[in-house]
Amino acid sequence: MTKFTNPASAAGEAAGEYIAAVLELLGDRSPVDVLDHTAAALRDMVRGVSPGVLGRPEAAGRWSATAVIAHLADSELVWSNRLRFVLAEDRPQFIGYDQDLWADRLGYSERDANEELNLFEAVRASNLALIARASETDLLRVGVHPERGEESVEHMLRLYAGHDLVHLAQARRILGSMSVNE
Repeated sequence: MTKFTNPASAAGEAAGEYIAAVLELLGDRSPVDVLDHTAAALRDMVRGVSPGVLGRPEAAGRWSATAVIAHLADSELVWSNRLRFVLAEDRPQFIGYDQDLWADRLGYSERDANEELNLFEAVRASNLALIARASETDLLRVGVHPERGEESVEHMLRLYAGHDLVHLAQARRILGSMSVNE
């Protein structure tokens, strides 16, 4: 387990360390810039790589590049929901989810990387459009996460940008561990 792992079985205990690591990875970078460039970085990364290579996990029990992209797409759908609730309602309660159960039960290993990337791009564009229209007051609005407590829109921006960086590095590592021409 790494500091970038936050398994559902230990989410409450690991949440603080995970958040700190993700925010440290983001550093002083603009979260909106990172969020805005993730889809293009993923497109560049997978361009010309065969579906077989994209779908191959780096090791037994680990994710493939396709699974990483599917996770990012599903995570973006979750954030889209949370963002809209926070902007429209007062202190909505978030529902947590187990990313490993989602990967297993929603078939991340069988998904098509390009279809998942299309979904990710569309939902991300919609989320960034909402953020662009948000006021300073909107950015301070909060929702309540079951393990992490209050999270403002501003904090979610930083958290999701750091999350992108974690998974971009993961996908690069996975693809770098194998011959992409196989």
